[in-house]
Amino acid sequence: MTAGAAQPPIADYALLSDRQTAALVAHGSVDWMCLPRFDSASAFTRLLGDADASRWLIAPVGGTSESRAYRDASFILDTHWRTPTGAAISTDFMPTPSGEHQVHLLRGIECTEGTTEVVVELTVRFDYGRVTPWVRQLPGDDGPVLSMIAGPDALTFHGPELTPDGRAHRGTFTLTAGQRLDWTMTWRPSHKDLPAPLDASGLAARTLADWQAWSDAVHAPCRWAPAVDRSMAVLRALTLHSTGGVVAAPTTSLPEVLGGERNWDYRHCWLRDSAFTISVLAGRGHHHLAGQWRDWLLRAIAGDPDDLQIMYGVDGERRLPEQTLDHLAGYAASEPVRIGNGAVTQYQADVVGEVIVALARLREAGMPEDRFSWSLQRSLLRLLDARFDVPDHGIWEVRGEPRHFTHGRVMMWAAYDAAVRGATEHDLPGPVDAWRDRRDRLRSTILSTGVRDGAFVQHDETDQVDAALLQLPQVGFVAADDPLMLATVERIERELIDANGFVRRYLPGDDDGLRGTEGSFLMCRGRS
Repeated sequence: MTAGAAQPPIADYALLSDRQTAALVAHGSVDWMCLPRFDSASAFTRLLGDADASRWLIAPVGGTSESRAYRDASFILDTHWRTPTGAAISTDFMPTPSGEHQVHLLRGIECTEGTTEVVVELTVRFDYGRVTPWVRQLPGDDGPVLSMIAGPDALTFHGPELTPDGRAHRGTFTLTAGQRLDWTMTWRPSHKDLPAPLDASGLAARTLADWQAWSDAVHAPCRWAPAVDRSMAVLRALTLHSTGGVVAAPTTSLPEVLGGERNWDYRHCWLRDSAFTISVLAGRGHHHLAGQWRDWLLRAIAGDPDDLQIMYGVDGERRLPEQTLDHLAGYAASEPVRIGNGAVTQYQADVVGEVIVALARLREAGMPEDRFSWSLQRSLLRLLDARFDVPDHGIWEVRGEPRHFTHGRVMMWAAYDAAVRGATEHDLPGPVDAWRDRRDRLRSTILSTGVRDGAFVQHDETDQVDAALLQLPQVGFVAADDPLMLATVERIERELIDANGFVRRYLPGDDDGLRGTEGSFLMCRGRS
């Protein structure tokens, strides 16, 4: 694709992360970046806007991206370009946080062959494109500094000078082999002093060493080691370094189906998703990050267990009101664009089970319980006691009527099962006989109301299956080769696999609460 084309395919975007926030870059254009956190308002919004929306482009004129790759285990991205007159390599990365209240994005490009003409286009709009900043050229230690301020946010750009062009800044530069240009961007609170120039090579070396050390600590040789290692790095990249909160994604409102309305904000911390993440990290021996998440969990859901939410903000915030941004056209004209998530108020019966199973896996991986984490689990089990027969909205967060979802009730079973094992195998205190009784009652109910014609079904008022049923063997409710499970898998393959071989989550119906159809769902949860 030609450099700078508007809204490339989602698969063309590469992730940059400093574990505070993230940026998405494709074909030289940073089209999405929220500052200063994953869930803050965006300053680059082209991903969800039109061709005039804010972005930061650095690319060879007429250049084609031949290849790109992350440097070793890091998120330092090198892109190789070919132009009619030469070749170049660009580098984009966000350095490891230094403890300051700043976010940095460093971008450079070097001509490696012949001559290369480089175009730069910079347009900043804070608050999801709604706020035009106050822009000034200020003197700096290494030349003019471009300063942009709006309310609490300030961006400064060091590098070759750009020329104002309407409400954008542009520049064109000609490089010969061996010549290089570098720009750095820093976000800071607007009341703070102008930041000093950055040492790009030193920050790159520090960032590379940080990522490599982390990768070395979790690497385990296996058949799919490169893919597993990169997947583990992505999980770390989506974990807020200061709190341990794990966001489900760095984006909002990318559509499940182009042109559809199933566009959600995933820049929050789902307890379920976080539990999956921490289970994987603990299985790789990375106990520090797992312990950090456990501490985040204790803070986020502290207090009355009746107040438990299915998701929180990255610092543990509880209020995540959903609203639409009508001034944005959406990715590929897919509306609405949403921020916040209305599902925060839903009851989803599986969530307690996911959390307790994850904490049990930490325990089994060698992390001992402390009195606070076990007390938390007992409180969550009391919440399950109180909601034992309450219908819910399920793992897929349907916006129709609550149901008794089979997957949710199996995860309740898994919570009680993990508690029984904690008491009998690890001598942890609690009403083990009551937990065992509720576990057995759930099993009987599920096998009675959650099975139709020899296979598990999505909930007790349907004959349909859903992809969540594939998790039943993973928590030990049935064996993978149990006839009920084999029949369920056969039905999922027959009814949910689309023309491309991907699995849909479920078949939307009248009780789904939304218009349109579902996109396919690819679950990547394997064992090495």
